[in-house]
Amino acid sequence: MDQASLLHFLCTQLNRLNIGYFITGSHATIVYGDVRFTNDIDVVIDVSPADLEAFCTAFPEEDFYLSLPAARQALADRGMFNIIHPSSGLKIDVIIAKDTLFNRSRMNRSVRFSIADDCEARFSSPEDIIVQKLQWHQMGGGERHLEDIRGVLKRQEEKLDRQYIAEQADSQNVLDLWVAILKEVKDDG
Repeated sequence: MDQASLLHFLCTQLNRLNIGYFITGSHATIVYGDVRFTNDIDVVIDVSPADLEAFCTAFPEEDFYLSLPAARQALADRGMFNIIHPSSGLKIDVIIAKDTLFNRSRMNRSVRFSIADDCEARFSSPEDIIVQKLQWHQMGGGERHLEDIRGVLKRQEEKLDRQYIAEQADSQNVLDLWVAILKEVKDDG
């Protein structure tokens, strides 16, 4: 299994189960910015306990490693759990959506893209990817997040709702970093 096949399988299951979700992280950055290597698929899901059980059983244990107790704990903590495809070494980071204004906005603003003839996937909007990457960088995530932001800015340019980004960056306490990146991009341009 390759990453495209795993993404297709994941989104097919989420769509079939009618679970709210969006792909975030590197895969979403690649959709809007520069192509780069990534080790995993990051997905944010908005799920009830019953839907979580159905979601977990959609990944057959002969093909996937998934700890149901870890998934239940992630739901209780509004945290994260992993699904691993051992034969390929691929991983899905499943992030349980926190009930915050920003997360509700990200879910509502997610964008559909066709990833195969028979499957559409929901991806985080480019604006929300930028805000999330600003947060991850500020938490010590490294230069990679800033490079991803620059790539999205370069490829999306005038399509971005910069007012929305500024408002969300301010609410997430990363506005100074956003302003610095905009100044840097303008100076380089």
